[in-house]
Amino acid sequence: MLTLGISDSHNSTAALYHDGRIVAGVAEERLRRVKNWMGFPELAIQECLRIAGRQLQDIDFVGLTGLAIPFPYPTREAIINAFRGKNGSNPKFHRARRTIVESIYKGGVRDLYRSTSFWKTRDHERYRQRIAPVTALGIPEEKVVIVEHHMAHASAAYYGWAKFDEDILVLTNDGGGDSLCATVNIGRAGKIERIAEVHWWESIGMIYAMTTCILGMVPLEHEYKLMGMAPYAAGKATDQVFNDLRTLFEFEGSDGIVWKRSGPLPEAFGSYEYLKDLFDLRRFDAICGGLQRFIEEFISEWIRNCIRTTGIKKVALSGGLFMNVKLNKVIMELPEVEDLFVYPSCGDETNAMGAAYFAYAQHGDYRTMSPLTDFYTGPEYSTAEILASVEAYSFKNDVSVEHKEDIEAAVAELLAKGEVVARFKGREEFGARAMGNRSILADPSKPNVVKVINDAIKSRDFWMPFAPSLLDRREQDYFINPKGIRAPYMILAFDSTDRVNEFRAACHPYDLTIRPQVVYRDWNPSYYALLEKFESITGRGILLNTSFNLHGYPIVSRPEDALHVLDQSGLSWLAIGNLLLHKQN
Repeated sequence: MLTLGISDSHNSTAALYHDGRIVAGVAEERLRRVKNWMGFPELAIQECLRIAGRQLQDIDFVGLTGLAIPFPYPTREAIINAFRGKNGSNPKFHRARRTIVESIYKGGVRDLYRSTSFWKTRDHERYRQRIAPVTALGIPEEKVVIVEHHMAHASAAYYGWAKFDEDILVLTNDGGGDSLCATVNIGRAGKIERIAEVHWWESIGMIYAMTTCILGMVPLEHEYKLMGMAPYAAGKATDQVFNDLRTLFEFEGSDGIVWKRSGPLPEAFGSYEYLKDLFDLRRFDAICGGLQRFIEEFISEWIRNCIRTTGIKKVALSGGLFMNVKLNKVIMELPEVEDLFVYPSCGDETNAMGAAYFAYAQHGDYRTMSPLTDFYTGPEYSTAEILASVEAYSFKNDVSVEHKEDIEAAVAELLAKGEVVARFKGREEFGARAMGNRSILADPSKPNVVKVINDAIKSRDFWMPFAPSLLDRREQDYFINPKGIRAPYMILAFDSTDRVNEFRAACHPYDLTIRPQVVYRDWNPSYYALLEKFESITGRGILLNTSFNLHGYPIVSRPEDALHVLDQSGLSWLAIGNLLLHKQN
């Protein structure tokens, strides 16, 4: 059975799932070259079909994420204005309207209203509008499965882990989707049962996004910068911010598996002015540190409550909040957690995969669904296609091109000499993390490469850390993992070993934790070979790996994108396919 998953919210994507495995997955931003592009992913759908060698008529079911109508799709500027409450309406009227709506929701009037014929007619019309972009492709209505936002997140975590022979605690948490910000679920025998949910007015994730906006960065995009700054904050100032935030939320009931606002904080989507006043005259780093500590302690308490209530100690996570690798580290280290799986790149982009999983599980046999392995789901280019792109590209700089029979050996030698090399080879990886095939690589034992990459290529904030790729057989040499949790996706952070000087440039610089990609030979043979050749020269089976892109742009996808970055940045070396390009800077 072939299912197509579609997510047309923040960072739109498409994915194809065939008989137990993902055969294609592409983000629309990569094709349009617009970061976090939002809208119906028509180009990504076409590209997934091309990669898989299939046609629209081959699709058995389509999983479409989201009950709500997302169009007209907002622009980046509109999202920022919405966060700041500058949506054209009077702020006082806007807040009053939200208060009335919230009281109606909590008072049960909503359920009475939804039972009326007016609501049912309106609901049916919204459904027709929701599926219209899919049926416009020629896909019959009966093949379309609408997947609620947090069910898509939960499906990604549960079916992606595919531990169907035991009960799994499945938790989702994000800024918000389909009126929810968090859910508690039990995965059992191929089914997902929701036992609790939190309305998005109470969103912890939205507080993180709102703070990102208050600090002058882009919400739903730059939250990772706050996490990166957090370790630098002084303790006392951090404690003050933490204490202020902790008073704003409380757990409900004897089990504590849901929460609500407890102080004067307005509902999360209207909290800009309140939080701005709360943080007034606070240091930037103190805000980041206090917010990160609040997230870690509050979410850890929530997870402990969920484990105590359900008795289930194997935990699967998805939703944008769990892109926070420091939070995931704290969760992983909880003594109550026996095993942990965080779906890679678990923001809205992987809801396409969650929707494809859900549609497959609903209409097929869940026992044929396999655990997620590698995350290389995008396009791959032949030697002839790459060579044609290089020959057709009009370089502004002097660039030499040389064919290498053993390109991995050539790259390893350059890296060992201290050069920074971009790598474009094999299938494109999915999501926010580069995993070697669309990556910029360097020797992590040389701290100076951080400045080189930041200043000359990436134009990143100085405090932001890099991450390593390492050979699976060298894992114990480089990070501490007492529970033996697999870490191939750069979604978990670990403490470093005492060999940290061998990879200091790929650590979080303040606390020397790392966010590793453990590389397996059968998942990526050519990248594994590169790591082994670097090891044979240096004795170190680990490389600094960061995404191959210019700041503010998506990771490169086509050969032309890679050539553009080489030509427009301070990058000197590009290994593309079996070609080695050198630019004279």
